[in-house]
Amino acid sequence: MLSHPLVRLTALAAGLAFADAVHAFTLTSPDFARGGTIGKEQVYDSFGCTGGNVSPALAWTGAPAGTKSFALLVHDPDAPTGGAGWWHWVVVDIPATTHSLPKNAGKADGSGLPAGAASFASDFGAPGYGGPCPPVGDKPHHYHFTIYALKVDKLDLPKGATASLAGFMVNANAIGKATLIGTFGRPK
Repeated sequence: MLSHPLVRLTALAAGLAFADAVHAFTLTSPDFARGGTIGKEQVYDSFGCTGGNVSPALAWTGAPAGTKSFALLVHDPDAPTGGAGWWHWVVVDIPATTHSLPKNAGKADGSGLPAGAASFASDFGAPGYGGPCPPVGDKPHHYHFTIYALKVDKLDLPKGATASLAGFMVNANAIGKATLIGTFGRPK
């Protein structure tokens, strides 16, 4: 039945597509479901918000071949900044052997991160995780947790680099990415 070259080629292509789907680069968290509400423990603890400001546990699988390091960017594109949203967490130089971050890895002093990883200032003005804190009455905001597979061991970022510069360098060196989106709102 599979003796015709076109049939064999089609079967091979279908098998490769299935293998790609099985080995897709994915990011998950036990602390909130994909598209679900981010819990109070992860919410910021200032600007009128009263959360724990604890970064969620994250795990990723299926990184592309050739990955030499990872970067994690957490962004709220719904933030009313008049610009491109709000950066909540910026971590680069995560070793390629790392495939998860534990809950509360986003401490400002970087002590929760794997050796060699570096956290840069978020739009809250300091390194480390800054949880959701949208304005009261806004529709729930979408928080994009994105892990990037990079083709370099380390990014050459200067001390004090902005989140935007880090994002530029991450995207310039990315060979794959996986995103987990959670939501959070503050009703009137």
